[in-house]
Amino acid sequence: MQRVCFLLQVKKDRLAEYKERHKAVWPEMLQALSGTGWHNYSLFLRDDGLLVGYVETPDFQAALDGMAGLEVNARWQAEMREFFEDTTGRNADERMRPLEQVFYLA
Repeated sequence: MQRVCFLLQVKKDRLAEYKERHKAVWPEMLQALSGTGWHNYSLFLRDDGLLVGYVETPDFQAALDGMAGLEVNARWQAEMREFFEDTTGRNADERMRPLEQVFYLA
């Protein structure tokens, strides 16, 4: 099982709404995440907009690819895109790059 951590940046003026949206993630989105290998998925948000994501998955690239092919993910990404600082023109899920794990205590 891979443990993956990634960073993104939420716009400071959208923090409250971003948090509200995640209190009511669509049931079909939650089901899609679970079905494509996203386990123990957590998001942590700092008050300056730094978003830290953590997920456990058998294969992170396969989990990303699995979600990329689903209509529900396309809808979710389209709605959430405006919340992120972005200079690349890509959706947040396309910019998730794992941080290097340098220590783990089981």
